Amino acid sequence: MAVKAQVLYDFTAEPGNNELTVQEGEILTLTNQNVGSGWVEARNSRGNVGLVPEDYIEVKTILIISFVFDFTSLFRAYCMKLENCVGLFLSIILLLSVMVILCHMAVGSVYSFDEEWDDDSDDGKSTGGYGGSQADEGGTMQRGGAHSTMKLSLNKFPGFSKTPNPEVYLLTKHISKGDDRLPIYTGEVGPVWLYPQIQLDCVVADPKKGSKMYGLKSYIEYQITPNTTNRPVNHRYKHFDWLYERLVEKFACALPIPCLPDKQVTGRFEEEFIKMRMERLQGWMSRMCRHPVISNSDVFQLFLNYRDEKEWKLGKRKAEKDEIVGVKIFSNIDPELPELDPAQVEQKYEMYSQFTRSMDNSVKELLTVGHLHWKRCTGPLQKEYRQIGKAFQNLSSVFNTSAYPREYTLTEALTATGKTYEEIAEIVAGQPKKDLHFLMETTHEYKGLLGCFPDTIAVHKAAIDKVKEADHLVVMNKISQQDKLIMEKNLSTMSYALQAEMNHFHSNRIYDYNRLVQFYLEEQVKFYETIAEKLKKALGQYTTM
Repeated sequence: MAVKAQVLYDFTAEPGNNELTVQEGEILTLTNQNVGSGWVEARNSRGNVGLVPEDYIEVKTILIISFVFDFTSLFRAYCMKLENCVGLFLSIILLLSVMVILCHMAVGSVYSFDEEWDDDSDDGKSTGGYGGSQADEGGTMQRGGAHSTMKLSLNKFPGFSKTPNPEVYLLTKHISKGDDRLPIYTGEVGPVWLYPQIQLDCVVADPKKGSKMYGLKSYIEYQITPNTTNRPVNHRYKHFDWLYERLVEKFACALPIPCLPDKQVTGRFEEEFIKMRMERLQGWMSRMCRHPVISNSDVFQLFLNYRDEKEWKLGKRKAEKDEIVGVKIFSNIDPELPELDPAQVEQKYEMYSQFTRSMDNSVKELLTVGHLHWKRCTGPLQKEYRQIGKAFQNLSSVFNTSAYPREYTLTEALTATGKTYEEIAEIVAGQPKKDLHFLMETTHEYKGLLGCFPDTIAVHKAAIDKVKEADHLVVMNKISQQDKLIMEKNLSTMSYALQAEMNHFHSNRIYDYNRLVQFYLEEQVKFYETIAEKLKKALGQYTTM
């Protein structure tokens, strides 16, 4: 009996991600509930199959329960006809077994294992999600719905279910920075984070296939080597996912945390996929290493530097019990700068909001154009050059049948020209992997990073609106004048954090795109020079008359 589910919200699939576009109210057939990371595989009424966010659907258990009751009635009628007590007993056992199986199908296999995640948490409790009192008190950003109790979350989406309440921080009167103090200084470009003297970096390499449960479960383990110790540590994808969850929970109100590379349902052990995933994990880790706040955090240092399983588990427990999460992270930020006026804060907010929206549109445009160009190079353009080459060689074959004595030089030159264009066809088809690939990969990273900014900036917008209400709240005797001044001071701290983060973003953006476009143009020059050399060689085959 296939499990049916009703779509609760519209969802638009992204091209190339094995996703399925669905609409509210649509009925789907679930084909795989064990995908993990908050996804299920489903088939729509038109026969299309793809991934759908688990929180966007509701399993239609009533259909299966109805089937169970119908099945029960048929069995009861059958059993009444049996005179053999043993046959009756066996029939009842069979009926109960079928009911258990069907009910299990109805609720879904929540406790099933998949390649990426298994229930190996230290105390059996969920290590992910942001439900419960912690979210309410700490103003933690939530993903995939606050009601979720599964340890898996929706990696795919950088968005959150609601903007955290900034009042948790704004009305905090006495803030103790302690050892976790995050200073902000005035740099050449304005407020900046404190950068380490030695830039942290790491290498993700040497993927190896491992197994557990006597070979029934397989996984890929990567070796991560930081430049500070040169001592490698091993991590599976689920460990990267755990790190991502912790970083989002702790920092996402102040810092945009880009998503990890997407999961894949099939082909996880294919060499090409492993290579691509390793490359993208390298890009993600490099970006995290370059951030002065994230790279110096306890949880990130644990991920790179744990010495044994015991230290890893103790560090995990400590990170999962961290109380300075959500908007409370601002309580650690200490700008050594004069307090900003709320009007200045709002002006900065509007400027950053506009820029990130505009850049988001631009990188999406670049990705679209890049994909189209790649398809042309490996499709129509390659085919056209092959056709040109074939046409020249066909012309040479015809000329060769003339029996004219002076034909040989021309026919040889035409044949060489045809082969040259066939070689050019292969060069054109292979060129995107040599230059466009790197530009597209980094631009895809920026697309994910920019997708996180609206939620981070929304926290600041909510804080600005709260401070704007302060005068009215003072008149209503809901807060004191002193409370209002505290709110304005804390809003200034939040603004400095946003400015420092945007300055870090701009610095990385300029470095990345200067390096990327320079490399792209260098490879393009080599590409056209190679083609020019081949054409010159072909041209040399012809005699001057």
